[in-house]
Amino acid sequence: MMRRHLGFDCEGARLAATLDMPNASRPAGLLVVSGGNEIRSGAFAGMAQLTARLAREHAVPCLRFDRRGVGESEGDNHGFRSSAPDIAAALAAFRQAAPHVRRVIGFGICDAASALALFGAEAGLDGLVLANPWTLDDAGDDATFPAGALWRRYLGKLARPGEWRRLLSGGVNLAGMARDMSGAARQGGGSSLTREMEQSLARFAGPVTILLAERDRTAQLFEAAWPRGDARVLRHASAGHAFDEETARDWLVARLVEALA
Repeated sequence: MMRRHLGFDCEGARLAATLDMPNASRPAGLLVVSGGNEIRSGAFAGMAQLTARLAREHAVPCLRFDRRGVGESEGDNHGFRSSAPDIAAALAAFRQAAPHVRRVIGFGICDAASALALFGAEAGLDGLVLANPWTLDDAGDDATFPAGALWRRYLGKLARPGEWRRLLSGGVNLAGMARDMSGAARQGGGSSLTREMEQSLARFAGPVTILLAERDRTAQLFEAAWPRGDARVLRHASAGHAFDEETARDWLVARLVEALA
């Protein structure tokens, strides 16, 4: 495997990227979009390790990049809702750097998954893998859980014997639980971001896979807001938002390889 760094232009800014190229490459590649203000290597270099593994073990060429105003890239950071030009420019740079790659799948976690859902079609990607997509309009940490997610959260807690001991001994804040449920009931349906994602994915012609870590808070919020019965949704019984546990990471790699097949 060869790893090299490259740059490309996006609306007057120079963006930084990293290309992992296997020795014998398959004709499908992975474009990794970073979530939040995370740099392209990912938290604790998780994305760098993931793409190296895909290139080395599965012959997948992978390109990661920093969007404008993040990491080593120039420009101003206006968040994931303004990243459509960045994704399109990164895809063009990927195709130029690896002209033998005929299909490119976009992959992102959290609001990077949301950005791909919103802009994957206009960027020209051939498929999408969206992991634990962000669905809240307000990115604050105090955002309210929808009722369905709250019920699953509390029922999951009560399935553990230790939680019953806490409940009987007064260690569970019942007033706080009641406030949570009351706020969730008032909140009602999904966010405008959720509806935008639904509409954009309805226009996307390529295959879409949605990956959820069942015990991740963002995944639970997505489940509560998203239409039920979507066959594109696959679940893993883990809590890591970035699928960083060993079994979860193996599962993620297998799902990405399937999407690239």
